[in-house]
Amino acid sequence: MTTTNKNKRLLLIILVLVLLIGGAYVLYTQLSKSTAPDRLAVNEPQKQSETSVTDNAGSNETKDTDEKDDPDLELAPDFTVYDADGNEVHLSDFIGKPVVLNFWASWCGPCKSEMPDFDEKYKELGEDIHFLMVNLTDGSRETVKAASAFIDGKGYTFPVLFDKDSDAATTYGIYSIPTTIFIDAKGYAIAQATGAIDANTLQRGIDMITSK
Repeated sequence: MTTTNKNKRLLLIILVLVLLIGGAYVLYTQLSKSTAPDRLAVNEPQKQSETSVTDNAGSNETKDTDEKDDPDLELAPDFTVYDADGNEVHLSDFIGKPVVLNFWASWCGPCKSEMPDFDEKYKELGEDIHFLMVNLTDGSRETVKAASAFIDGKGYTFPVLFDKDSDAATTYGIYSIPTTIFIDAKGYAIAQATGAIDANTLQRGIDMITSK
């Protein structure tokens, strides 16, 4: 084989390798986009559940869909959790301002990775938006002591609530954490994100519940 033919063959091999690498990169990029956890899922229209955030606010009546302020949205169901002093806290206590509801645990790596962004947004917007960081406190894998020690160690300032009876997790069917639910000032669940989210996605969710 002549030197010219060898060079042509070498160039052809290099070209094929470049095409293969380029194709693999494009495929990886597309798959990454389709599976990225920074996408918000907007809640589908459905009927209001029997237990809503208004129940503990003094009303025991369930409105018909036609009577709701927005018939395309569902009122976020209420739940009972506890603060660090053991006092009961309800989601309905916070209606009147938008709510960012986050489910987390100190043993959850993805939960911990997004917390700096949540703390920054709380410092920036905490006067206008309620940030409810609900810890899945099962008493064994996660305890109030362990969760509190983690928060204190990191110096986070957002409010932490403890789901010691699993009421919040059961009510919302939380099977994967972190999960973040964006609720507007009227108590409607607008969007949800499962998996760790970044600052931009967090801001997009906030924009959804403050734009009305």
